Amino acid sequence: MINDPSSAIASQLAITIDGQLTTFTEGETIYQVATRLKKNIPTLCYDDRLDAFGACRLCVVEVDGIRNPVASCTTKANDGMVVKTAPPKIEKMRKTLLELVASENRQIDVNPLRGLASQELSTLVNKYGARNDRFKGAKSGTSNLKDENPFILRDYEQCISCYRCVRVCAEQEGDYAITVANRGFHTQITTEFDSDLRDSDCTFCGQCIQTCPTGALADKKAIRAETLSEPVKKTRTVCPYCAVGCSIDLMTKGDKIVGAQPAMDGPANKGALCIKGQFTYDFIQHEDRLKKPLIKQADGTFKEVEWDEALKKAAEGFAKAKAKYGRHSIFGIASGRAPHEAAYSMQKFIRAGFGTHHIDNCSRA
Repeated sequence: MINDPSSAIASQLAITIDGQLTTFTEGETIYQVATRLKKNIPTLCYDDRLDAFGACRLCVVEVDGIRNPVASCTTKANDGMVVKTAPPKIEKMRKTLLELVASENRQIDVNPLRGLASQELSTLVNKYGARNDRFKGAKSGTSNLKDENPFILRDYEQCISCYRCVRVCAEQEGDYAITVANRGFHTQITTEFDSDLRDSDCTFCGQCIQTCPTGALADKKAIRAETLSEPVKKTRTVCPYCAVGCSIDLMTKGDKIVGAQPAMDGPANKGALCIKGQFTYDFIQHEDRLKKPLIKQADGTFKEVEWDEALKKAAEGFAKAKAKYGRHSIFGIASGRAPHEAAYSMQKFIRAGFGTHHIDNCSRA
């Protein structure tokens, strides 16, 4: 008996997108189904970690039997629906929408060091050949460049009111540190009482930076490297600060680390980072970072030595303490930054080496 794929699909919910018949799960949006089919529907207000918003209207598609285009990110897929994602009429509409959005911005092309999503607007403007000078008139957004927080640049003249920053702060982080004030051309992203970020509930996780599609919110530390001529290279690694194991992409120019961005596909963090993972990478190249072990001298000064001498000195100190105060006088603290193999070796060292169960790790707090 020959299996007929169409008969199997007939017993399930099905939708046709650009001539391709596919099944879907009840509750999925047109955009989600189309994305699964590798259809490249443009968006500016969409972040798949957040509730669909439908503000930018770039994701509009044609649906047979519906008079006007619908926003694919907020429209649920229905059984038997026939969708066209990029007919000429829709593509022309998208270009006009982009030109309206681009007319708001002082600058379209921004440095990618500003944030993970900072190139989204410029990429779409270039793809559609949209002009940013077609629509003249009033502009919205007033920059707060005087905010003296050390991490986040608030360049709201680049803002397109997609509200991704406000939504990620509320929905993803639960901080509600920023909000939307006023309406129309007076719309402004702000904090409670229009205070600086450091005086708000902001935890400086950096999520608003990484979701901003225009670079209106930017990484102050990363953009210090804009003048360096080398290209930006990203290297996937694991944040060293705790035992969660968040995946991050370290950005380098030459041999210098210039920034960090969260990995959206990281199994532990799914694009989230705390203030340490996002901003505190300076220790790696700090001039005061220890590169060799130090032994404290009788006069209180420290002497730089080789590892063999340092390990011998440490072993002698452990032996003296155990002989004088007993095995339970020794207490081990394992690092949350260490891999499993190192953590196992540490507990074996304390339990088998010294005969005590006094061991913990720095991640308990």
